[in-house]
This record gives sequence, C-alpha cells and structure tokens, in this order.
Amino acid sequence: MNGRPGRAGPATLVTGCAVLGLVGSLVCLSVLGAVGREQDSAPVGFTPGLKPGRVPPEYVSWIKRAGELCPEVSAPLVAAQIEAESGWNPTAVSPADARGLSQFIPATWATWGVDAAGKDGGSRPDGTADPFTPGDAIMTQARYDCWLADEVKEMRLGGDLTRLMLAAYNAGPAAVKEYKGVPPYPETQNYVTRIITAMARYSGGQPGEANGSFGSRVVAGAKKWLGTPYSWGGGGPEGPGRGFAQGADTVGFDCSSLVQYAVYHASGGAILPPRVSQAQVTSGKAVPRDGIRPGDVIGFQLGDSYDHIGIYIGQGQFIHAPKTGDVVKISSLDDPYYAGKPQKVRRFG
Repeated sequence: MNGRPGRAGPATLVTGCAVLGLVGSLVCLSVLGAVGREQDSAPVGFTPGLKPGRVPPEYVSWIKRAGELCPEVSAPLVAAQIEAESGWNPTAVSPADARGLSQFIPATWATWGVDAAGKDGGSRPDGTADPFTPGDAIMTQARYDCWLADEVKEMRLGGDLTRLMLAAYNAGPAAVKEYKGVPPYPETQNYVTRIITAMARYSGGQPGEANGSFGSRVVAGAKKWLGTPYSWGGGGPEGPGRGFAQGADTVGFDCSSLVQYAVYHASGGAILPPRVSQAQVTSGKAVPRDGIRPGDVIGFQLGDSYDHIGIYIGQGQFIHAPKTGDVVKISSLDDPYYAGKPQKVRRFG
C-alpha cells in the first residue's frame, strides 16, 4: 500500500484497452472521431460476496467483516488488495518499509491503525494496533478505503468510484484530485487494473443478468448499456469506467470491456474473459461461422490483428462499442465494412 496521502510520485499497470501490464497486447484500436460525452458515475457490478475457497481460511471472517464497513468497500475488493499488496504474507516488509498483509508504511499506520484483534488470531483486541496482526491490518485497510471513497466522492470527478478509490490508496488522494482521475503513473494504473481484475476471482456467484440461457444473459447484459459512450481503455467487469489516451475524458466501454462485462455477469461471476480482443478470440470454444448463435462473441480483423469484437444477438445483428465518438449500439453483420473482414466466433459458458 501505500497509504501516502498527498503523495505526488509514481505509484504501477496500464489500465484499459491499450497495452496492459497483465495481458500485454493492444485491443480495440479505434482512434477516429471526437471524445464521447461523459457520464456522472459508473456502477460497480461485482457481487459483494466472497467466492468460497479463494481466501485463506484464517482470514475469511476478517475479510467479510471488513467488507461491511461501508457500501463502497466489498469483501472481494479487500481480498484483491491484499493479494496485490502482500500476496497474503502477514509478515511482508517492502523496501519502502511497508508492513504486513496490507502494506502500511509506519506514518500512515500511526494515523489509521486499528486494534481489532489479538496477535494469536483471536477476535478480541489486545491493546495494540499492529500492522503484522492480520485482523488489525485488514480492518485498518477497510477503514482507510472507506475514508478514501468519501474523499474522492467529494471531488465530484465522475467515473468509476472503485477505480478512483484504488488510485487514491496507491498514489494518494491529492494525486487523484490533481489529475482529475487515475493519475498517469504506470505504477498506479497497473495497481488499479490488477485489483479490478483480481476482484473477479474473489467475487462469489450471483444470478445472471437475465433469466434464460447463458447466451440470452450475455445479450441482455450488453443491451442494457446501449447508448453508453465508447471509451478507449475504459470499462471492465465492474461496469463503465474512464479510459485513457483518447478515452481519458470519457466514462464508458470499449469493445472488449463490453464483452468482458456481459460474459462475466451472464456467468454469475464464474467466467472472466481476457481484457483484450486479440486474446478474447482465442478463449472460450471455437464455433464455425455458420453455427453462430445469440450470446456468441465475434471478432473482426480490421487491421493486422483481431482488433475489434462484439456480441451476436441474432437475426444477423451484433452489439458492440465501435470507436471513439460513438456509443454502444447494434450493427448488422451484412454491413460491408464488417462483412468483408476475417471473423472468428467464440462461445463462453
């Protein structure tokens, strides 16, 4: 962690649809047109429950308790942060002297440290707030997260609150305010995307976006965002988000993040496709073009790679986030621009 309020230095991942530290490829390369309109906020779409077996059993009760401190901080978010901060090592000490599961530096701990547990792992306070005591560290992390959520809400920046809160955790709220969003520090951008991605692994199952078959749930999940602005690098399984580069001023989806969102929620959190279109067309199950059915993902080779992707909805139509300046919309596979391009169809679920 870092818990460095007011820190102006770099904090580590490239978020969104360009080159990602986690995936390492380029997706949805559409740079035409003006930046789309901005939305006021973006909902967090992850289920707040923990997926069984993902968290070390000795920490489950603390993670669940931490996820109840405020609406903005869920148990999966707390767990994903700990994975990123310390890899679940309660004795971890970083070169910067950040300590324990949640990696608090001493100065931040002195302000925020909570005495919530005993050193023996018991649930009763022992009179000392210790970053190396897991219960203390976890509850302090959630307390600090809740405070940061309030701080960034007061900034009224728009965009996804979860991403802004995580950026503030890593780089400090002053940096978020200065840059009016996630700061352009590679460390901070990597940190935010890494945790957002990890949250999917810790999130428990939930009902899909709609009743019916998996494919119909995928379609329903995508259709509810019709009219949402295209944002290069924006969005993910948690919902629309602020992008970067030409998407830096827009809250929305790009082509692959819309697919990621729809499949993740149709599966009740069980399936998270890769972030980029080039990887999505190699995931799931290959389907022949004449066997396509609603809910299947269809990739298009517009340039040198499969750099665009959408979701087939039936009757020769697909839903997608096309390019900067456009919105999530329905197009026809008979459109000459798409019909003449190499295509790949994949099926998830």
